[in-house]
Amino acid sequence: MEQFQLERVRNIGIIAHIDAGKTTTTERILYYTEKTYKIGEVDEGTAVMDWMKQEQERGITIQAAATMCYWKDHQINIIDTPGHVDFTVEVERSLRVLDGAIVIFDSVAGVEPQSETVWKQSNKYKIPKIAFINKMDKVGTDYFKVVNMIREKLFTNPISLQVPIGKEEEFIGVVDLTTMKALIYKDETGTKWDEVEIPSYLTEISIEKHNELLETLAELDEEFMVKYLETENISPSLIKEVIRKNTINGKVVPVLCGAALRNKGVQPLLDAVVDYLPSPAEVEEVWGKNPENNKLESRLPLESKPFSALIFKVQTDPYMGNLSYFRVYSGKISTGKFVLNSNENKSERLGRIVRMHANMREDLKIVSTGDIAAVVGLKYSTTGDTLCDCNYPIILESIRFPEPVVSVAIEPKTKIDQEKLSLSLNKLANEDPTFKVNVDEESGQTIISGMGELHLEIIIDRLLREFGVGANIGKPQVNYKETITLEAVSDGKFVKQSGGRGQYGHVKLKIEPNQGESGFSFKNRIKGGRIPREFIPSIETGVKEAMESGQLLGYPIVDIIATLVDGSYHEVDSTNLAFRIAGAIAFKKAYEEARPVLLEPIMKLEIILPEQYLGDVIADLNTRRANIVDMEDRMGLKVVTAHTPLSQMFGYATELRSKTQGRVDFTMEFLKYNEVLEKIAKEIIKSTKGL
Repeated sequence: MEQFQLERVRNIGIIAHIDAGKTTTTERILYYTEKTYKIGEVDEGTAVMDWMKQEQERGITIQAAATMCYWKDHQINIIDTPGHVDFTVEVERSLRVLDGAIVIFDSVAGVEPQSETVWKQSNKYKIPKIAFINKMDKVGTDYFKVVNMIREKLFTNPISLQVPIGKEEEFIGVVDLTTMKALIYKDETGTKWDEVEIPSYLTEISIEKHNELLETLAELDEEFMVKYLETENISPSLIKEVIRKNTINGKVVPVLCGAALRNKGVQPLLDAVVDYLPSPAEVEEVWGKNPENNKLESRLPLESKPFSALIFKVQTDPYMGNLSYFRVYSGKISTGKFVLNSNENKSERLGRIVRMHANMREDLKIVSTGDIAAVVGLKYSTTGDTLCDCNYPIILESIRFPEPVVSVAIEPKTKIDQEKLSLSLNKLANEDPTFKVNVDEESGQTIISGMGELHLEIIIDRLLREFGVGANIGKPQVNYKETITLEAVSDGKFVKQSGGRGQYGHVKLKIEPNQGESGFSFKNRIKGGRIPREFIPSIETGVKEAMESGQLLGYPIVDIIATLVDGSYHEVDSTNLAFRIAGAIAFKKAYEEARPVLLEPIMKLEIILPEQYLGDVIADLNTRRANIVDMEDRMGLKVVTAHTPLSQMFGYATELRSKTQGRVDFTMEFLKYNEVLEKIAKEIIKSTKGL
């Protein structure tokens, strides 16, 4: 019974570019599965999954929202994620714990920039996917062109399972290429339809696409190939079985279509989730590190195995305090039990466990393998931590998050606000790993950093409205970084005598660039016991501390290899503290000689516009130090792709709409850090230091 129940569970995410229709599709799924009894609309601010005030006002998803529904005797756990690049953290941490995904595409725009981003994120976690080409009722729709874009731009193998019946306003249903039947909707709510023979005008293309589907499957499966060559009619159940196997192993991506806003095509999508996406029992076992011996261990997805779960999201609830969302990978646990936070090596009590439906809660007495739930009031746990059986500790792979690229200064209006501000910022930083808070040592200002202007705008809005903090906000600033371009070697010595035992540490350090944005690497090349082994970690710590603030503008230093090549110690006076300080001194001296440079965040910009505005837009981009990397035609419009420094893009949306009378669409996402040109770097340093 245990395994049977697990096989009827699906953990899926809805991911896409902004405005492709994720939340609209999720609202229809909830309606057709009878989770809700009224269809919520994003544009009207009535969507169940967009429950935050900021989401309802802007008509966009900001926080990933979890829910659960039933379809054809299967339990489907759903996480609806944001599409805006500023909230990519919500996609990242959701995909980390999911088993499958529905990727939604606009039937006119096709594969858009954030489509590529979320696709790559899902590939990183080896997530099987279904593609849903939405908005088939839209003017200019082209289903098969989007299928080809998915193949060419995402380097995958899409297989069409449907042919649309009609297009634009005349879109009325789909042809199912597995059963070779037509499904035609009969009412506006999408609850009534007829399953009929394929319309004569679609017979030829349906047979052609059906044969393409069978040929693709035959190439992937030898047993199926034999039956395909020997049998004229292959049963739909066998076709679905082979599609399922190859979807789960990542060899194909089933493609369906519909118009979620017009209530068409959602039920076949639900069928596809059940038919083709894996249950928790069908995914690979999870691996982690045993904190007691650092050995790798696995956990099979079985209730009989020791309990293990990963916290993927922390949320501040105004009524309940901290809500920690988690995915159970093995075992089961009930309320009131104690578990181990293996990252912190601290015990936590699961006082109250709830299943979330957006911002509504349902109490649970027990959770088991495959479940996604939330626990109230954990004391020590945060995003990425592992909860496990106290007798069988394991640390599962955590979640990596991008570094913030935009900062603003914030200061409280009154003394009372000062206390509330500190508390509120800590809560928000605990919720969102891409939101950082620090205090500028020179000015004493509180600096908050995020993924973009919209990200910080939402944070500030929540501070003012949700937490009731009065504050003054500065202008957005770029988060620069520093690195080196040359190799340098330097000595660092810390000697202190003050009566009695002194302090002595001597380090010789070589630093060099770590090519390709490869982060920080520390190497120990000490020979002959010149420095005892127990002091080496302290030297590395000292170097890392020195890298927190560069000497050009005080920004973090990145992408460096530090090699400990020599040094000396004193048998009595040498301490970990002395070597930590010596390591920092050696690094700072070497850094001055290694030609430090400033790095700035470069954004990938895609602008879709009528050709008549192309010249003005290109000219404007050239003034912003942009590099035009591509220009193409798409559905009668021009698409410009450019790489441009973030520092040049503040307020760009307003200016662009002004130049094009609002007839433009653009997206921007972080691409990489690049070295700032020397002349511009000098200007930035001069203006920042007020020289």
